[in-house]
Amino acid sequence: MRAFVMISIAILLTAAARADLLDSLKDVFSKSTTDQNGALSTEEIGKGLKEALLVGTRHVTTRLSRTDGFNADPEIHIPLPDALKNVQSVLGHVGMSDMLDDLELRLNRAAELATPKARDLFVQAVQDLTLDDVMQIYKGPDDAATRYFQKKMSAPLARQMTPIVQQTLADSGAVQSFQNVMKRYKSLPFASDVDANLTGYVVDRGMDGIFHYVAKEEAAIRKDPAKQTTDLLKRVFGHSP
Repeated sequence: MRAFVMISIAILLTAAARADLLDSLKDVFSKSTTDQNGALSTEEIGKGLKEALLVGTRHVTTRLSRTDGFNADPEIHIPLPDALKNVQSVLGHVGMSDMLDDLELRLNRAAELATPKARDLFVQAVQDLTLDDVMQIYKGPDDAATRYFQKKMSAPLARQMTPIVQQTLADSGAVQSFQNVMKRYKSLPFASDVDANLTGYVVDRGMDGIFHYVAKEEAAIRKDPAKQTTDLLKRVFGHSP
């Protein structure tokens, strides 16, 4: 029947027009057949991508908010700020470096406690994805979604993490510990001035750690069948964009 329709139309046209029309009809029929054979719809891609991002970001925030989520992970462990490296070196020579070690631990604990604030922001960012966003991320590099999150979330995430980090540093004794460290340091000869914004530093490094693992999770879901835990994810990410 399909061939009959194509031939009937072609009879009424010039040779050049027949050739153009036949090519166009072949494209239409070919596309229709491809769709019937399981090509992904835009709706499926959108649902699959959003599902993957929700699963991946939830996994990351849950993992990093646990005790030692930052502290015991060499990839995202928060070291002392550069401004305190000289302090650590000087105090180490007089047997007081343990004070800085304790402060470093408290910085990581503050990041762990503030990480859950990212969870709801990730959910909202996923819900806000437009059709254009979805297709750009789907067809983009392995960290395309992570870049989207960083652009959309960094400012509000910093605002939400800041008071938690600030309160945690105070409650955990980190602020007092820092003051004690600086008191000892300044009592030594030739001690230089030090300016360290611990709260801002922890917030920045905490966000770096979160996005570091979101990027890894995104790449894994795109490439690793073991991470594609539902049929929809297998269809979307087992299919070449």
